[in-house]
Amino acid sequence: MRDERSRVAVKKRVTAPVLNVIFNDLSLKYYSITPRMAKKVKVLDTTLRDGEQTPGVSLTVDQKLAIAKALDDLGVDVIEAGSAITSAGEREAIRKIAGEGLHAEVASFARILPQDIDLALSCDVDSVFLVAPTSDLHIKYKLKSTREKVLEKIVECVQYSRSHGLKVDLCAEDGSRTDAAFLLAVLEAAQEHKADRFTVADTVGVFLPERATEVFKAVSAKAKIPLGIHCHDDLGLATANTLAAVKAGAAMVDVAVNGLGERAGNASLEEVVLGLTVGYGYTTGVQTEKIRAVSKLVERLCGIPVPPNKAVVGDNAFTHEAGIHVDGILKKPETYEAIKPELVGARRRFVLGKHVGLK
Repeated sequence: MRDERSRVAVKKRVTAPVLNVIFNDLSLKYYSITPRMAKKVKVLDTTLRDGEQTPGVSLTVDQKLAIAKALDDLGVDVIEAGSAITSAGEREAIRKIAGEGLHAEVASFARILPQDIDLALSCDVDSVFLVAPTSDLHIKYKLKSTREKVLEKIVECVQYSRSHGLKVDLCAEDGSRTDAAFLLAVLEAAQEHKADRFTVADTVGVFLPERATEVFKAVSAKAKIPLGIHCHDDLGLATANTLAAVKAGAAMVDVAVNGLGERAGNASLEEVVLGLTVGYGYTTGVQTEKIRAVSKLVERLCGIPVPPNKAVVGDNAFTHEAGIHVDGILKKPETYEAIKPELVGARRRFVLGKHVGLK
């Protein structure tokens, strides 16, 4: 009997503090977002560039302008308006967006080639998203080059961009598979030649959150300029990896509305912003109550349906069918909702089905 009491006493001593830590750390405070961290995270939206690379998506100039204006109203910090190297039509769209007088910084994609930067300049953008392949895989097989030559091109193009009045976001393409020492060498070159930001891209979505944390801790220890994270969703981890990178030092997140993008898409704006603000208490400039409206606009213009069970913006995100859930919601909504629907411009729905519990 005494042994049994000892075991219970030990269990109480061990579990009670652990449970207190768990419950005290919960930051999913329903209907109330009180930032616990002073850090503000900036948002770069790439719906009009990487998002438009979604197979089957081809936007007109007017459609791109409409989305850009909606993104600006939403409160994103940077709009990657497209890739000036693509076509004359794309340059026209970027030029119109850049000339619209938006609050957001307007950027164009560019490779580490002076002629790409010239095309961006012709569109009167504020900045270039300057993409440099940095993994040995990309350098050897795609560029058929060497690390030394890539570094030379990076320095040349950063200097060229800056001398022409452009801000520079240097992006290490395939950064998640880049040798650690070389990634730091690229960062050092970017800083020495006055790049404004340094972004690490998980180009094929192979990061795991632990690896993203490890990489960004190492990079942030040497960084003197803001760091960005650009994740793809090939393993379904783009949001998790983006959040991990921010916790480890990233100050800007690259996202796309509805998670659009190459292959399985990019980290989705709606998931990342809600994860940052509701989940971790960071702040962003995004007006979350406008998220669903922007999602619906992008869905309509791009012609890519949002899955009904998509987090935050899917039609089922705040829809309840099971009788137990409906009963709980009617008594106290937070029993079965992580956030208030109005927080993202959505509405709660109830539907009748076989699980409703009617006899």
